[in-house]
Amino acid sequence: MEWDSEDDGVGVLQDGHSFGSDSPDSKPTTSSISENEFSCHCCYDILVNPTTLTCGHNFCRHCLALWWESSHKNECPECREKWEGFPKINILLRDATDKLFSEVVQRRRAEIQANPKISRSLLAFQRYGDNLGRSKTNQHKGAGFFFSGVLTALTCVAVMVLVYHWGSGVMEQHELLISKPVSHWTPEEVVSWLEHLGPWTELYREPFHKENVNGRLLLMLGDEELLNSPYSIENQAHRRAVLAELDRVKTLGVKPPQNLWEYKAANAGKALFLLYALKRSPRLTIFYLYLFDYSETFLPFLHTCCPVVSHVAKSESRFLNSQLEPSWRQWAEFLVKYCVLPYQLIAEFAWDWLAVHYWTSRFIIVNAMLLSVLEGCALWRLWTTARIRTLPQKMWNHFWKMLSQGFAFALLWPFVPQFVCNCLFYWALYFSPIINIDLVVQQLMHPETQAP
Repeated sequence: MEWDSEDDGVGVLQDGHSFGSDSPDSKPTTSSISENEFSCHCCYDILVNPTTLTCGHNFCRHCLALWWESSHKNECPECREKWEGFPKINILLRDATDKLFSEVVQRRRAEIQANPKISRSLLAFQRYGDNLGRSKTNQHKGAGFFFSGVLTALTCVAVMVLVYHWGSGVMEQHELLISKPVSHWTPEEVVSWLEHLGPWTELYREPFHKENVNGRLLLMLGDEELLNSPYSIENQAHRRAVLAELDRVKTLGVKPPQNLWEYKAANAGKALFLLYALKRSPRLTIFYLYLFDYSETFLPFLHTCCPVVSHVAKSESRFLNSQLEPSWRQWAEFLVKYCVLPYQLIAEFAWDWLAVHYWTSRFIIVNAMLLSVLEGCALWRLWTTARIRTLPQKMWNHFWKMLSQGFAFALLWPFVPQFVCNCLFYWALYFSPIINIDLVVQQLMHPETQAP
């Protein structure tokens, strides 16, 4: 639409009437103007803060903001042509509509200001434009620059920790015990296995060492042998703990994993799956453990997160304590946390292993806190945008998405190189919290710019 700027006039209309001249008889009236020329093709009303796209179409700015928020596309609502940059208000067209349709424009602006949904959309649209127009130099300043520095520092620390961990030979020793058949264990390896049961075994390591108990002799030991000399384990709780662990060894044929690194070495694919699944969908993953890995993983997880005072002595093995059926109080506490704060369960589990995995447990706890904040922000957006009714549909879609990804992982896992799996594992374990910190900062600073 072209306008004649002579004498500060607005232009010449299609019906031949001119306005903006010095003649008193040429005073404009809205009745002689075609409103179709000044109407928005979204709401079909007079344009308010008209915004012109690169394709040439004009829309009310709030209509364009609502379209952008609902479609998540940078394209014209009418011709679907993508716009370049960030659309600006057409000042000339705005001044013309303000002069020609002042009453209508004032009424519509009052309605827009009174509508909180439109106000949020306009604010989110403007925030999007501010972020889009920010230069690359500014993007690396402030919080972004700080977190990039933190990421670099933590990456160096993580690499140093992993290099030390691998160089110390600890992982090789763990892998040897969890992969070597029990019948081939040496006396030194039997003592090492006994030592891993807990500090209370210090009283009995010397007799095992003096008797040169190897793997074959270990498998023949029973309650009577442990009670009598030379082992002399008179404490009944201690004997039960040793026999319980010995039963696990007989069942598995190797040493059962007793920490994160041993579990990863024994179940590489399962460890990687659980690490990513607990981050993406903790409720479905815990439910999966309940259905398919109840004794080995779910029960120890529940007893660690929701402990209860039991009749079993504290000196007994961790495994023996974790095989007790949970009480109704434990189930009640667990289900509340499972439904409301599932990431808190993960944090509590990591906290219990703080003495074994000092830095790794801290990374997991921080990541669980960040994921809880992100989940809370997502639910808050659904509530404030009046889309909470779509939550069941989103949950159903999420369920099928996780199910398909689980099947894809199960099919592709045998073909993925071990080096790639290790890289993915350590990335999710140590570097994912840094990414989540940046996401939380964006949510808290600009919550209205995030897609619901």
